[in-house]
Amino acid sequence: MQVSYKWLSKYNDLTNITPEQLADKMSRTGIEIEEVIHLDEGLKKIVVGEVVECKMHPNSDHLHICQVNIGEEVTQIVCGAPNVEKGQKVIVALPGARIVDNVKIKKGKIRGEVSNGMLCSLEELGMSTNVIPKYESEGIYILDDSAVPGENALPLVEMDDTILDLAITPNRADALSMRGVCYEVAAIYQKDFEFPKYKLETVNEDNPIKVEVLNEKIETYSARYIKNVQITNSPKWMQFELMHAGIRPINNVVDITNYVLLMTGQPLHAYDANKLNGKLEVRFAKENEKLQALNEEEYELTKEDLVIADNNGPVALAGVIGGKSTSVSESTTDVCIEAALFDQTIIRRTSQRHHVRTDASQRFEKGIDKGFTIEALNMAAALLSEYANGEVVEEIVLPKQTKVENKTVTIEVNQIEKALGTKIGYQKIVDILNALNFEFDEIADEVLTIKIPSRRFDISIQADIIEEVGRLYGYDNLPNILPTLPLTPGKCSEMQKLIKKTRISLQKLGLQETINYALTTETKARAFELEKNKTIELQWPMSEERSVLRRNLVSGLLDSLSYNLARKNNNLAFYEIGKVFSDNGEFIEENHVSFAITGAFKESNWNTKEVETDFYIAKGIIENYLNDFDFEEQIIYKANVDKENMHPYQTADIYLSTEKIGFIGQIHPTVAKELSLNKTFVAEIDLEKILKATKKDLVAKEISKYPAVTRDISLLVNKNLEHQTIVEAIQEKGSKSLIDIKLFDLYEGSNLEKGYKSMAYQLTFQKQDSTLTDEEIENIMTKLIKHLEEKLDAEIR
Repeated sequence: MQVSYKWLSKYNDLTNITPEQLADKMSRTGIEIEEVIHLDEGLKKIVVGEVVECKMHPNSDHLHICQVNIGEEVTQIVCGAPNVEKGQKVIVALPGARIVDNVKIKKGKIRGEVSNGMLCSLEELGMSTNVIPKYESEGIYILDDSAVPGENALPLVEMDDTILDLAITPNRADALSMRGVCYEVAAIYQKDFEFPKYKLETVNEDNPIKVEVLNEKIETYSARYIKNVQITNSPKWMQFELMHAGIRPINNVVDITNYVLLMTGQPLHAYDANKLNGKLEVRFAKENEKLQALNEEEYELTKEDLVIADNNGPVALAGVIGGKSTSVSESTTDVCIEAALFDQTIIRRTSQRHHVRTDASQRFEKGIDKGFTIEALNMAAALLSEYANGEVVEEIVLPKQTKVENKTVTIEVNQIEKALGTKIGYQKIVDILNALNFEFDEIADEVLTIKIPSRRFDISIQADIIEEVGRLYGYDNLPNILPTLPLTPGKCSEMQKLIKKTRISLQKLGLQETINYALTTETKARAFELEKNKTIELQWPMSEERSVLRRNLVSGLLDSLSYNLARKNNNLAFYEIGKVFSDNGEFIEENHVSFAITGAFKESNWNTKEVETDFYIAKGIIENYLNDFDFEEQIIYKANVDKENMHPYQTADIYLSTEKIGFIGQIHPTVAKELSLNKTFVAEIDLEKILKATKKDLVAKEISKYPAVTRDISLLVNKNLEHQTIVEAIQEKGSKSLIDIKLFDLYEGSNLEKGYKSMAYQLTFQKQDSTLTDEEIENIMTKLIKHLEEKLDAEIR
């Protein structure tokens, strides 16, 4: 927002405060000033002149030769402006003067006639063509008759002003008005400020304007009827204040609505009351309705657009832009002024949908003072009475008004001081809050109950009060020391320790870490999940490919393998540690570890052969990793022939005793083909369950000094019998001295009966306190063989 320093000075005492000092102070207290613009910078030797004679140039059909009184003398100036006439007071750039863009004015001849200077327009003084009134945009600028020839012309066109360009953050929408800025400046310098009040005289007549609000989100809608207005140009002072704020003056009625907008932050709209047909309705647009707007554009409205409509259809896009059909023109005699509180979300979406951003929509989007709507409306009515000779009908149209209750915040003084880290003092804090024009419901025992004015809708909690006190006390005044805190040693959480240990273990085994997106598709999210659960979808995803939070890590790893294989990187072993997400009534985050391997696990060399990755290599990685934890419960692998997307005969679930903690296996060949992958093995483990599992206490044991004894046993068993089942059966009757079981041979062939296989195990026995005798070993083996024959229907070979 652009704020005029001179305009600000009307309401705030800025004696001995330069614009630069004010800008620095405001920037330090929370509202950044992006630029300080001196309008007269670079301009010099610009004076008032009076045209005492004007005649056509003998050698031109559009130039005039003017004799201009510049105070001390009358000088000749050749002027091409079409509106120059005898008797006018004009702006003169004398020889040696500087105008916009540092252009220097010199004496010269124009088509044979001497010209000692230049008659200027506002544009040549640096004003933008976008804000100069259309009736002033062609030709020179005409000053009031009261201007004195020879005096400095810049103050007469407010070019001796300074503009402060405020960068308003979303939370400080109150500063999008002169009223809000004045309150801020008054608080910074702790000086009194009183907003100007206007006397409103009314006529006691019935109001012909009727309004019905059909939208429940409208908090307040009000309107006034002003009759017998005279459409003319607004006063010069008002025009320049509008131009310095970036708004083009149009006529006195429209200019007053814009002036009140700048003063109060409350958007207003003026209708030509005689162009309204019947009762006004505040409603959503109907299908196929259109609006010819003030900017000459026609908008096709949707059912989500809030409009003001009469019997003929929409006359305004509520809170955004008015319609041309009911606009104020030179023939207007009666005016309806509207002031309302429209819903922020509706206005923002309407503005974005139609690509129309106005001063009104900007303020509705950011928020306006809900307690000042009627005051702003009355202010506009008073100005129309004064500057348009209008008669204000006493009755206000008020079909809906929401009562505004000011928020209260209770806070202790020591809370403020503790948060800011310094002793400010009770009285200083009260003075700061008083300067902000905050009221107190109660002050007791250094506990403040603060009543927040409706203009500061950004303040609602204790932290907001602390911020207000801190910024106005001055951040530079806060001590530049670190807060005193108890010294606590930094340490990793148990999960962080587990992740670190996992990373070291897998990297030692030859795997490379990858990091993939947590967002994926619904299909990939569910493809390899450990447990069935709901997925979590984004409400506004950037794309379909990134619309759901992942339920597994394998899908991302397979994408990484596919990407690398397409670039001729063939032997790959990736792992990832990351979070997976689910919804079982509440959102859950779990840490998982996963790996994916394809190609040769060990490449060939001059003296070694290539080792192709298979299920047992993948299983060996898992075993090596899990062996580092020394669980009390046993790790068990159970075949899973039904897991989706996995090979039915090379997939196993991993259990810690009876609890499933993960899976391992080969991805299904059809899935591999879809992803352009070779034979690929994957695994995924829930780290949360590993963290919760009971670990054995680390106890040092003396190495047995007695020799170990080995025995081999070969079993003929059913082909479908699992290795794990045989191992469990051996452990049941293997006695306490059984310390190791190794499978060293597996045979399935024509020499065996169909449906059977031969499995040979090496069993190792050892005691801690004595040497095992042959008799003891034979006794153990006899019981074991009998147990295997009975339980597994095994035949000893």
